[in-house]
Amino acid sequence: MAQQLLEFLYLLAAISFVLGLKYMNSPDAARKGNILAAVGMTLAVFGTIFLYQNEEGMRLGHKGLIMAALAIGTVIGTLMAKRVKMTSMPQMVSFFNGMGGACAALISILEFNEMQAHAASHAQELISGDYSSAHITKLLIIFAGLIIGSVSFSGSIIAYGKLEDKIKDFVLPMQQIVNLLVFGSALVLSGLMISGSLQGSIWMYSVLGLALIYGILFVLPIGGADMPVVISLLNSFTGVAAACGGFLYDNKVMLMGGVLVGSAGTILTVVMCRAMNRSLTNVLIGNFGGNKGGGPAKSGSGGSIREVSATDTAIMMKYAQKVIIVPGYGLAVAQAQHVCHELEELLEKEGVDVKYAIHPVAGRMPGHMNVLLAESNVSYDKLVEMEHINPEFNTCDVVLIVGANDVVNPAAKTDPSSPIYGMPILEVEQARQIVVMKRSMKAGYAGIDNELFYNPKCGMLFGDAKATLTKLVNEVKAL
Repeated sequence: MAQQLLEFLYLLAAISFVLGLKYMNSPDAARKGNILAAVGMTLAVFGTIFLYQNEEGMRLGHKGLIMAALAIGTVIGTLMAKRVKMTSMPQMVSFFNGMGGACAALISILEFNEMQAHAASHAQELISGDYSSAHITKLLIIFAGLIIGSVSFSGSIIAYGKLEDKIKDFVLPMQQIVNLLVFGSALVLSGLMISGSLQGSIWMYSVLGLALIYGILFVLPIGGADMPVVISLLNSFTGVAAACGGFLYDNKVMLMGGVLVGSAGTILTVVMCRAMNRSLTNVLIGNFGGNKGGGPAKSGSGGSIREVSATDTAIMMKYAQKVIIVPGYGLAVAQAQHVCHELEELLEKEGVDVKYAIHPVAGRMPGHMNVLLAESNVSYDKLVEMEHINPEFNTCDVVLIVGANDVVNPAAKTDPSSPIYGMPILEVEQARQIVVMKRSMKAGYAGIDNELFYNPKCGMLFGDAKATLTKLVNEVKAL
């Protein structure tokens, strides 16, 4: 009876995962989807703790330790989630993803050691070479989960460090050859152990070490502008590693969750690569965005910039018919989303049509801008994706760019030598007037100059995004 109830709970959990993922397709239903998936996971976890029993009828032991670990993890996770700033959300996602990869790798280590503990019963098989297909399959899954989970863990931690600016881009001489040698060595050792040619925990830990090193080398040279793609790819790795754990334990809900995470991460990776008009191979070896743009940008066309005041900008916006706001990472850094929403509401009271243009890779992670603006209660129907908003720029009176840079750089269309050439951008240059809010003339995350700043229609409004938006709000009120 207990086993049947557990299977029913697993079915409910699997359904909640699928529905939760479906709800996350829509910003207004994303919170509901997240809660639904969390409820499903809770059912699966507690169902396993209290109802699971193996073929011999034995139930899980050490429930006190398990509950203590759950309590500690819940407290830590809750505190991290409540304290994290929106600017640090990509780092938290990367860190949590790394923990998922580590868990998957630990499962493989525990299962391998369990097999080693029962090696005496398989001694004759090993000597005779009569390896059972089930034994080989289990080892294959163990090493797949070990390698993929370890790569996801170490790679995610490096990604976390790079997003925090604690780790800089670094490229070894003959980097790709070194990567292939390390990864190839891990595969060869795994193959020899699966075939029975090598035995012993020392070789398993050697594979673990090589996989961890590969994860570090895999992410270390990748440029900052490609980090959203890398995070998504590593997320898919963690999903695949978790699915391997589902195979090992014959746990359907764990398998389902891993497959969903792996497939969703893979699809998102492909979507972002298309949004950047780059192949995944190019992302992984191209080192795009390695220069963080520490120095002042220089005009590539010999032009000059035009500075505007908050008063001028307020007048342009108040008496416009249509205004499009382009949010970027600078908006998140300044925590200016609430003031931006206040400006939007003021303009709408004046009869101005206001929308937000969302680029697929704006910010530091997929959906970063959507979540940021939703936090300030911006209506979801005002968040318009790139392919739908681009045709509207030529009917727009004023475009206000708040902290965005690379996603509005015309070099993506006009300069074949630019590293972002071919990347679809928000075509803001078609608007009648353009105002760019920036702290300085420093280059964006990709470390390249922006031709837009020298466009005669473009005015630069320098200053902190939150303080400058507050000035705009006050100026609009005073007009």
